Amino acid sequence: MNRVTANGIEIVYDSFGSPSGRPLLLIMGLGSQMIHWDEEFCEMLAGQGHQVVRFDNRDAGLSTHLHEAGRADLGGDPVAAPYLLGDMADDAAGLLDVLGWESAHVLGISMGGMIAQAFAIGHPARTRSLTSIMSTPAPHIGSPTEQAMAALLSRSTPDREAVVRQALEVWKIIGSPGYPMDEERVTRVAGQSFDRAYDPLGFGRQFAAILASGDRTAALNELSVPALVIHGEADPLVQLPGGVATADAIPGAKLLTFPGMAHDLPRPLWPEIVGAVTELTQRADRP
Repeated sequence: MNRVTANGIEIVYDSFGSPSGRPLLLIMGLGSQMIHWDEEFCEMLAGQGHQVVRFDNRDAGLSTHLHEAGRADLGGDPVAAPYLLGDMADDAAGLLDVLGWESAHVLGISMGGMIAQAFAIGHPARTRSLTSIMSTPAPHIGSPTEQAMAALLSRSTPDREAVVRQALEVWKIIGSPGYPMDEERVTRVAGQSFDRAYDPLGFGRQFAAILASGDRTAALNELSVPALVIHGEADPLVQLPGGVATADAIPGAKLLTFPGMAHDLPRPLWPEIVGAVTELTQRADRP
């Protein structure tokens, strides 16, 4: 694990694979930490010739938390956010500077997919390829079901056991119905996340950034980057129209959907997902 200063904040990251591999930056979703990227999944990507870096976004994990910004007002119209997804994309660009990467393949999941989209828009020359997973170009496209939104916004008392129990309940709602839930992993990662950093206000500030960042569709129309969009057909949190709209917005993007997959990455699908990402990065790097 490494701690560096980038874009004026501290960012914690780690890496997998050879430094000579194709640079691949993984961007995690709302309220989640870099440890939500399973190490085995990262190793599979590294085994396909990537140098993989995963990191904690601002206001999550061990990276800088903007405590001075306080509680975000999610009920305002418009929502007042202390930062936007573009600022989080700039964090990623700052991390590239520290890593010595002139450019990278960027892969984001959920909110991380939105950040990856914002990265490609704001830093096109540094984007070798874009992979957007279970994401959307705008909050109103593929918006959550009522049950999924209630699960997303539910917050327990700052008690480790209660937080772990809540994580299990949330994943029962947003996890893939076509695949058995790995309760051991959900329990373990929820506990580790609590131990690393429990910050509901940071979650709120990230959510405000999503709501305040608007619609990226028009900007995505202008991209000329190899792109892959992956989405679960049973996703209740970012429903399938979000993925379809993302793929439709990016010229030449490939859309890959999976029946029975919801708002997680089921282990049985890892080989196909890793294969699709590898095909994209190899194609993007061909002279």
